[in-house]
Amino acid sequence: MSWQDIIGQNLQVSILQKAVLSDRLAHAYLFTGPEGTGKESVAFELAKVLNCENPDADNQTGSCGTCRSCREIDNFMHPDIEYVFPVESALLEKNDPAKAENKRTTEARERYESLIEKKKQNPFFTPSMDRSMGILTEQITSLQQKASFMPAENGKKVFVLSQPEKLHPSAANKLLKLLEEPPGHILFILVSSRPESVLPTIRSRCQILKFSRIKPSDIENWLQNTHPEFQTEVQRFIVNFSRGNLGIATEMIDSFKEGRHETFEGIATRDRAIDYLRKLLSPGKLAEAITDTENISKSFGKQEMVTFLGSLLLFFQDIHHKIINPAWDSFNNPDLGTTIDRFAKNFPNPDFFAISTITEEAIRAIKRNVNPLLTLSVYSIRLKNLVGRS
Repeated sequence: MSWQDIIGQNLQVSILQKAVLSDRLAHAYLFTGPEGTGKESVAFELAKVLNCENPDADNQTGSCGTCRSCREIDNFMHPDIEYVFPVESALLEKNDPAKAENKRTTEARERYESLIEKKKQNPFFTPSMDRSMGILTEQITSLQQKASFMPAENGKKVFVLSQPEKLHPSAANKLLKLLEEPPGHILFILVSSRPESVLPTIRSRCQILKFSRIKPSDIENWLQNTHPEFQTEVQRFIVNFSRGNLGIATEMIDSFKEGRHETFEGIATRDRAIDYLRKLLSPGKLAEAITDTENISKSFGKQEMVTFLGSLLLFFQDIHHKIINPAWDSFNNPDLGTTIDRFAKNFPNPDFFAISTITEEAIRAIKRNVNPLLTLSVYSIRLKNLVGRS
């Protein structure tokens, strides 16, 4: 990846390019913005630029991407680049080198390596171990130790911290000390989709660079340039379903390339959302709808809940278009044409503006960690009234 491969963040790239050229990089940055906007991709490209063995003179292209340093960064093996994200404590336990790792540590290491492998395949993926208690004190202690040494190569050490809002309190205090007296040979890049949850004293010691949600037109251009073999309806489906999240878009691309788009997690979540809607609106299925609401709230994580609600939003957009113009066929969900037709006939007069409003409110509530069962229960009651109005 080079600067030219960064999608939809021209202003942010320009700011960093100028800072590199003028040798006026801040000692610490906080990259903020919605999930899947390429914040970490930019962080690693900056790390590559600062350590590339064959950089372009005017920094317009960025790193060469082929030298030893660039390849090592791409494979998370560069001695001067540290990537920190929430991991399980078992991964940090000290074991006697003369003894074999215990089963708990071995399994944690396998899960960690699996996440790193997924990150290599999808640069927009944000890793976090499910059993993690956040970014732990031992991780930042390790950074403190590594910060005392000069770069092994001729470039600059770069510490990339993903999800700093999940720093353990004692880890946050140790990081704060590093940021208060930053070594000149180190660049800190903190990356967060929830900057309001980052410790204010840490935020205040970073230069904030805000990333924008990726525009549909930027994702569409990216798809046309990188996957011209995809039919127009497939490209449109990826653009609409990803909702500006390049991580989701990349997973969908891989699914379509491998011919397994039906099993893509987002599609399965969408289908679950449509099934939930059927139960909610079908006479005599109220008990099933209540049970489904409880099961969804308990089994879905935050991102799945956001995808679930976002799928309903896109589905209602399709129905709205179909009611206004029966000949409309440019659906967000081109594979659900029959379902959309049936729904438009059975429910011809929903309050689409209100439906859109309450769905966005529910998405924001989930992102703010409001109780998912309470959120979905209230949403279900309001949705049933708005869709079934006469």
